[in-house]
Amino acid sequence: MADTAAAQLKRILTVIPRFADDEEHPIADIAAAAGTTPQQMWKDIVSITERFDTPGFVESVQVLLGTDTVSLRASEFPRPMRLTMPELCALELGLVMLRLERSPADHSAIDRALTRLRSTITQLPTNDQHASLRHATLSASVNAPHLAEHLSVLRSAVREHRAVRLHYRAGGATESTVREVCPHAVVYAEHMWYIVTVGDDGGLRHFRLDRIAEVVVLEACFEPDSAIMDRVMQAGRAFASDTAQRMTVWYSPLIARWVAEREGATLADDGSLTLEHPVADESWAVRHVLQYGPEAEVLEPASMRSAVRARLEAIAGG
Repeated sequence: MADTAAAQLKRILTVIPRFADDEEHPIADIAAAAGTTPQQMWKDIVSITERFDTPGFVESVQVLLGTDTVSLRASEFPRPMRLTMPELCALELGLVMLRLERSPADHSAIDRALTRLRSTITQLPTNDQHASLRHATLSASVNAPHLAEHLSVLRSAVREHRAVRLHYRAGGATESTVREVCPHAVVYAEHMWYIVTVGDDGGLRHFRLDRIAEVVVLEACFEPDSAIMDRVMQAGRAFASDTAQRMTVWYSPLIARWVAEREGATLADDGSLTLEHPVADESWAVRHVLQYGPEAEVLEPASMRSAVRARLEAIAGG
């Protein structure tokens, strides 16, 4: 198996439920179960003891290393005998929502997983108790109580190529303004829903759904442009735009490997990563950096460093 962060995590999640019984096991047996070498398996297990951030389950795993044996204890990782109907339906819901958020290139893998999962669900005994488990809606938030309704309306507008009128409050504004736009896509990025439109200059524009107070579908139609859709779907994220604003971020070796594999970037010799991002939304940029705590730093521009500092001072003062 290739030595990537995803492959390492898969090996770790393979061996923990199987060998976390507080007994000593030869490292060779654990490696064989994971399909790797004892040397690689040893590195994988040691990596658990050295992490204090991502993934979040590390604190619940205890590791005792012998000369050529390992003892694992993980109270939160008992090996399940069988998934229950609610658990299977929760997985199905998660996969369906994931499919809506990912690019078409990922759909085939998700569809295969859905087919296998639904085959399992249909083989289980059914009764009225489980009839409502396969239906769910987006919960309304305090700041955006109509998010689910607006999301449904905008998706219909995208499918039908219809223009919309938005009552939209921009970041930092106190009042909404009316804008008529042509929604080319609805995308999910950095834990936020956005609609993607095209400005008069041909550049992509992003509108956050939680800032939309009202949306009205208009009679006017627009012609979708495949070239625009390619730009929207680039890297599967809303911020793959041609905005002129950029920010350069340094990631420490503790998190750089995960970021580099996600972004298709190359690590520096010391294991760190310096990456340039297009910035279509300053609030997104600040959230992106702060989620990594001290392991990420904005190098430039100075205005973005000031924005991060201001947010930290506001948090400290609050």
